[in-house]
Amino acid sequence: MTLLKYEPPQQPFLEVLYQQHGVVAVNKPPGLLSVPGKDPAHKDSIWWRATRVWPEARIVHRLDMATSGVILLALDKPTQAALNKQFELRQVSKEYRARVWGKLPAQQGVVDLPMRCDWPNRPRQMVDLQAGKAAQTRYQVLNQEQDFTDVALFPHTGRSHQLRVHMLALNTPILGDKFYAHQQAFAAADRLLLHAYKICFRHPTLDEDVTLSAELPF
Repeated sequence: MTLLKYEPPQQPFLEVLYQQHGVVAVNKPPGLLSVPGKDPAHKDSIWWRATRVWPEARIVHRLDMATSGVILLALDKPTQAALNKQFELRQVSKEYRARVWGKLPAQQGVVDLPMRCDWPNRPRQMVDLQAGKAAQTRYQVLNQEQDFTDVALFPHTGRSHQLRVHMLALNTPILGDKFYAHQQAFAAADRLLLHAYKICFRHPTLDEDVTLSAELPF
């Protein structure tokens, strides 16, 4: 994927939400990569900014460039390994908030549709009932307007673009989504209206549950 005119926001440079015993959480703004791209012009990222403050900072998971919200980093290898294991075992609870076009089929439900990369159109992803990998998303309607719906999304799996593809599958694309929204839905917002609102995990050192959230920006 080529990033045309990569101009990530510079303020705030790094919004720290949490720092305790090797774990750091920051609030990623939309338009900023989680990790550097291959092109040197795309080095600016959450990881790169974090290493300006903590040279030993390590990435634990990623958010799409267009998505905002809570992202975790580790400050040492054992903490990174422990957090990675929690993600692999699906022990980390995540809640996203989105604004989607139209009306969802129910007040709450589960989307269970396997996904894979749409290779000719990558980085787009697609539903594939035969060759796709398992993907599940639970949703809960929060507010219904005439043309859009505010929804809480709880991914059970962590496939690339999962929430965006699953909302599209319900004919309710996320507003501002340049990959999956139709023209009206894309034009309805000046950014992708998807936000990593809350994350819950077990602190590897403190051995206690930690719940962190980032204020909804839209």
